[in-house]
Parts: sequence; C-alpha cells; structure tokens
Amino acid sequence: MKNIILGLSVAVLTSCAVSTPVLITDNVVGEKRGEASFDVILGLIRPMNADASIATAAKNGGITQVGSVDYKVKAGLFKDTYTTIVTGR
Repeated sequence: MKNIILGLSVAVLTSCAVSTPVLITDNVVGEKRGEASFDVILGLIRPMNADASIATAAKNGGITQVGSVDYKVKAGLFKDTYTTIVTGR
C-alpha cells in the first residue's frame, strides 16, 4: 500500500520546465526584464484574456527597445504555465 501511495505521489508531483530563446536582436540586452504569462488547467482550460505576447512582456517590464526574448513552459500534471520573458532597455 505504501508503494502505491508513493508511486501516485511521485506521478502527481512530477513536472517539467523548458526554456528556449525565441528572438535575439542587435540591440543591447539591457538591465530591464519583463514577463507575461498564463496558466492552462488540464490542458483545456485557459483564461479568455490570456496574453503572453512579446508586447505585453515588454510593457510589464517598462521596455521600449527589446534585446532578447525567451519562452518558458512549465508543465505539470494538472497545470501548465506559459511565460514570455523579454529583456532590453
């Protein structure tokens, strides 16, 4: 019984995170950083106003000149999080 509970606990609590570069420009990377993200529940349900765009991430960080863009996905059993990370000036 303990092995079954342990196995189920490991399966439920296991997640994966992947980060990848999307865009690199000739602009200076800069010190500012902005993020925009949204969550998806059970792979089906996401907010109607989900916006993880580059423009939103830049606006959240107060960035007017984008230097680089990264995209990060954190996947879990029940909830996935999609994040766009922008750096620049």
